[in-house]
Amino acid sequence: MAQRHPRGRDGTERVVPDGCVDLVWLGDGPLLVVGPDTGPVLWEPTGVPTCGVRLRQGAAGNVLGLPASEVRDLQVPLTEVWSEAEALSEQVATAGDTAESLRLLAGAVLHRRATPDPLATAAARRLAGREIRVADLAAELGVSERQLHRRVTAAVGYAPKTLARVARLRRLIGADEAPAMSLADQALAAGYASQAHMTDEVHRLTGVTPVRFLEDVRLTAA
Repeated sequence: MAQRHPRGRDGTERVVPDGCVDLVWLGDGPLLVVGPDTGPVLWEPTGVPTCGVRLRQGAAGNVLGLPASEVRDLQVPLTEVWSEAEALSEQVATAGDTAESLRLLAGAVLHRRATPDPLATAAARRLAGREIRVADLAAELGVSERQLHRRVTAAVGYAPKTLARVARLRRLIGADEAPAMSLADQALAAGYASQAHMTDEVHRLTGVTPVRFLEDVRLTAA
């Protein structure tokens, strides 16, 4: 579902912001909308089968039918978002296995025929690739900063500046895969102004130091 540390000694998993919204079934409860996080979330082991569908950056608002910012930092029952979710929850819960549960959940998403916001998708793609000021990004995409802010916040759940911070974090993970790079070099490669800037932002987003975070983290699709 997200970038995360492996299980800790108590079995918990640290999930950090990745700019995505997930629809999740934990096997013993209702379907959940897991909104875009702005900080780390610790998930406890459930001991039951689980499955989920990730809504890519730019798609969440249209799939959910409401601004993605309304579920930011929240985990809410899907029934509070979709009128048809109660029947879907029952079908997923009574499916023969997790593969069938996942098929039903993915099918429900596809049935909504929602398309990603092209402006938000383009903004996320550019922010993922390089460091760029929000004002310059708006100019590059041919819109005002206000329009960029409104569209990205509704489609992704973050304002562009927050999305940029998440993008830097993901670039930091990618930079960590390069051989023999110092932490300071990794910070510059990811787009941080300095190692101190990186330390502050990484701690804000993950709850741990960069060294601790980079020890075990892996990059997932987003």
